Parts: sequence; structure tokens; C-alpha cells
Amino acid sequence: MNIVVIGIGGVGGYFGGKLAQAGFNVTFIARGKHLDAIKNQGLQVKSIKGDFTVYPKNRQCLEY
Repeated sequence: MNIVVIGIGGVGGYFGGKLAQAGFNVTFIARGKHLDAIKNQGLQVKSIKGDFTVYPKNRQCLEY
């Protein structure tokens, strides 16, 4: 399944990250410093349920 998450804020980042962690093909759409950070360091999620970092497959992180 292909999933696109537009706007990687608290909600989009968390659920998009969990979907990517579960193995789904997730494309993140962000801009500016968020875009650069995700491309270079992955999407880092800090949660009371546990912290994790996911890396978009094939660096699928686009600018809007």
C-alpha cells in the first residue's frame, strides 16, 4: 500500500512514522528545515509509547 502524509507535524509525523515502521511505503511531504532533517536524519518520533526513527524508503520526502 502506498501512503502520502502531507505536513509532518505531531499527528502526521506520528501516524506516518508508525505506518512506515510497520513496513508500508510512506511518502512524506514537508518543507524547509523539516524536509532537510527528515532527508538527512530520518523522521524521529518521541512518544510515551516509545521513541523511534524511520527513514523514508528511497528517500521519499518531497517539498511542498
